[in-house]
Amino acid sequence: MMAATLCLAVLTMAADPLAPGNHTRAVDLDGKTRSYQVHVPPGFDGKTAVPLVLALHGFAMSPALMPGFTGLNETADREGFLVVYPGGTGFPVRWNSGGFRGQSGDDVGYIRAVLDDLSQAATVDSRRVYATGMSNGAMMCYRLAAELSDRIAAIAPVAGTMATPDARPGRPVPVIHFHGTEDTLVGYEGPGLKAPEGMSFRSVEQSVRTWVALNGCPEMAITTVLPDTNAKDECTVECAVYGPGKDGAEVVLYTVRGGGHTWPGRKAAKFLGASTRDIDATTLMWEFFQRHPKP
Repeated sequence: MMAATLCLAVLTMAADPLAPGNHTRAVDLDGKTRSYQVHVPPGFDGKTAVPLVLALHGFAMSPALMPGFTGLNETADREGFLVVYPGGTGFPVRWNSGGFRGQSGDDVGYIRAVLDDLSQAATVDSRRVYATGMSNGAMMCYRLAAELSDRIAAIAPVAGTMATPDARPGRPVPVIHFHGTEDTLVGYEGPGLKAPEGMSFRSVEQSVRTWVALNGCPEMAITTVLPDTNAKDECTVECAVYGPGKDGAEVVLYTVRGGGHTWPGRKAAKFLGASTRDIDATTLMWEFFQRHPKP
């Protein structure tokens, strides 16, 4: 009885209109109920169309960890967009991003259902729906760009690369990618000894080159070495910009030399490696998203 009551409570919340604050909502897909979290900024009136950013957690993480991990709620409050924190499945919890042996489940369909659900509860600007993610969540971003380009305007993978064998998006999808050269979990050069067992994925260069070609961008990048403003972080940062390509699409790569499996600009556990303070990934991706609404 208690479990049934809890399920009913979640579904009831899904029917309520959105107001500023944090909400838990749910969608039904393939006979299963899957929840997600959404942060609504102050001043949201439900009438003005606002952007939406999907934030996808990493392997063995949860949606609840992502606000503190990324700082996206604070950026959303300042800039006026919705942040959505969906959840993967399985144990350990993960996304069916491709690359995992034995992983199943329609996570692309789940994200589509989440967007459909929110369109009933809030006025979302359909031209400004974006996706970011960490690690396995970043890999899922690449899959969404490939298979949900009718809904996703641009993506910002952090410490995660392509894990699907190919990509056939219906339109160019701008990409801004952040990755540390000393990432031992999702290696810059591809899978290493510490990669999760049974997992395969592309290198950073292979991922970037794939989307440079898909987006019709110039093969040569304009590369800038950024100022090293914090010597204590033991990192330096380079920015490579490919573009513009078709429909103004860009591919931008921030390489954090010395950086680990971390979110640039945010603190990280020591075992994940160094995290640069020379850039803030959350700020940079939002600036990138603003430049790239869906045509």
